[in-house]
Amino acid sequence: MIDVAEIVAAVAAFDPAGSARAAESRDRTLALLRTHARPLDRSSYEPGHVTASGIVLSPDGAKLLLVFHRRLGRWLQPGGHLDSRDASTIDAARREVIEETGVVPDPGVRPLLVSVDVHEIPAARGEPPHLHHDLVYRFVGPLEPPCSSAEVSQAAWCAIDELDAMGADEPLRRAVGRARSLGVVLPR
Repeated sequence: MIDVAEIVAAVAAFDPAGSARAAESRDRTLALLRTHARPLDRSSYEPGHVTASGIVLSPDGAKLLLVFHRRLGRWLQPGGHLDSRDASTIDAARREVIEETGVVPDPGVRPLLVSVDVHEIPAARGEPPHLHHDLVYRFVGPLEPPCSSAEVSQAAWCAIDELDAMGADEPLRRAVGRARSLGVVLPR
């Protein structure tokens, strides 16, 4: 079971690095975590719930693992809802990466929180529109062919300089930039 206090500490320590959207997302997520009775429950639609995703970089930092999300109809980083078997939001993000792409992040590279992003999810499948308070972690993964899953129609490695052509939005570009700026230190 995920400890909400650990999430509060991680989000409170997150530096938005001058981004007004990241600062607002951090503050809104802290408010959710501190005041809502069920901030991790995926059926909590008002004011939303916490999700986790992964920016997976190739070992040289030149490529990014993306998935084409069927429901949203666009390229995104792999991620999704927290699960009762997850010990932390890092574990949730890692699990989502593996489930959606088959790529296993390098366990020797410490995951880092690179973004906090609050965004609206449109109504579908009996769910009303609601907010995802997404915690985005940087992982490094082997540059192996990904596979698709039930949620994603395609998974692919994308050159960082092709993000615009893939329709990457500003929060994704910001998270990738931050993930790359932190450097990738591979174990020896």
